[in-house]
Amino acid sequence: MTKSEKSCRHEKLMGSQTPSDRIVPDYAYTDGPDAVKVLAVGKLIVDPWQSEVLNDWMGRTEDDVWSAPTCGLSVPRQNGKTLDTSGRIASGMILYAEWVIYTAHLQKTATETFMELRGLFESRGLRKYVKEIKAALGREQIILKNGGRVVFVARTRNGGRGLHGDCLVFDEAQELTSEQQASFLPAISASRNPQTIYLGTPPDENCTGTVFRKIRKRATEGESKSTAWTEYSVKEIGDVTDRQRWADCNPALGRRMTETTIAAECEQMDADTFARERLGWWAPINNDQDYAIDKKKWEECASEKEKPEGKTAYGVKFSLDGSAVALCGAVCPEVGEARISLIELKTTDRGIQWLADWLNQRYKMASCVVIDGRNGVDFLIEKITPVWKYKQSIVRPAAKEVIAAASQLSQEINEQTVTWYKYQEILNESAITSVKRPISGGWGFGGENSIPIEAAALALWGCRTSKRNPNRKMRIG
Repeated sequence: MTKSEKSCRHEKLMGSQTPSDRIVPDYAYTDGPDAVKVLAVGKLIVDPWQSEVLNDWMGRTEDDVWSAPTCGLSVPRQNGKTLDTSGRIASGMILYAEWVIYTAHLQKTATETFMELRGLFESRGLRKYVKEIKAALGREQIILKNGGRVVFVARTRNGGRGLHGDCLVFDEAQELTSEQQASFLPAISASRNPQTIYLGTPPDENCTGTVFRKIRKRATEGESKSTAWTEYSVKEIGDVTDRQRWADCNPALGRRMTETTIAAECEQMDADTFARERLGWWAPINNDQDYAIDKKKWEECASEKEKPEGKTAYGVKFSLDGSAVALCGAVCPEVGEARISLIELKTTDRGIQWLADWLNQRYKMASCVVIDGRNGVDFLIEKITPVWKYKQSIVRPAAKEVIAAASQLSQEINEQTVTWYKYQEILNESAITSVKRPISGGWGFGGENSIPIEAAALALWGCRTSKRNPNRKMRIG
């Protein structure tokens, strides 16, 4: 059999250039072709699907603003997300003098993307635009003569504080937490035409992946009219050896990726892992986990009503390493449901004096403050003790009291005796993703994002148990 005959029998497999899902707001025109031209000047050629993604990201309304201020892209690894990212960042800097913030879960990824952008801007056609390139690890920047710039940062506990820009790129978005998102988003709030881009792959089966999942859900279910979402995926694990499914989910196949590579992965991976990593399968959330709060019951407690008047207490919870702190409040009226609210969630990189000052200003209005954690607690108590003079106004709970607080909140949710403000997304995510963490003889809230709901539980417990009520009117006679 000749080589040509063998080729005919096994035709080269080419990746599909049509995504499995493409949701995009209508736009009057697009600057996508300009981004393609910028890449071409740097000797980088995009595939058809990449060109279409850039068109969707850079579509504009008749008012000359982005038609999609929020964009999302989910495609299996090594298919070329970075090229689209480079095109969007470079063209935004060159054409509009944008300030871009690129952030990844790992410093390694941030550095790798910096190196790719650096290579692009050091090419013969684009180097003339560059003013300065800063390559210090963790502080990488590319600055253009027109004022455009891009910074590359890992999502550390310092978050996005101190940064500002026009375009925010969340790479490895499957790892993005709501706390990190909340830290970075204000960085582009002052821009006249801000845009946020989420890039990633489906989270594994034990990861709730709430931010990326939420962006996807809102786009694919029509809840958001201003999100551009592109996805290459299968709806079920199915036959992982089906070559056509490989092609359907990997647009780079036959161009930047070989069939042999995928075949080797298929042999080495479990079917569900291969489906997720190579076929873009979004595994359902693992409902076998021992979640602390019943999601349906929690949602039924959501309220749009104003906070009631009544006895007030505060709960403060520090993360295990002390890098973040959550502040919540609880109000217990004489009649009706209690209300819990997230007041603040911050990193502690700039200290916690602000928290001490805030609490001290409210001593005369609250029954108590309940403070839990390992790092940061002693300092906070030291700062507020001179003001919070009532004997039981500062409570540092023992393990049995933490257990009691968690159990009480769970019970009150089930019995519908407590409400929460339905637009507090961070508190909502914390509640529905928290799992039961064993504590000597009982359980408390655990998980990667538990401190907001922990603080809420402490506040409610303090409000229910404290004998002090500054709001109680004195009875005479």
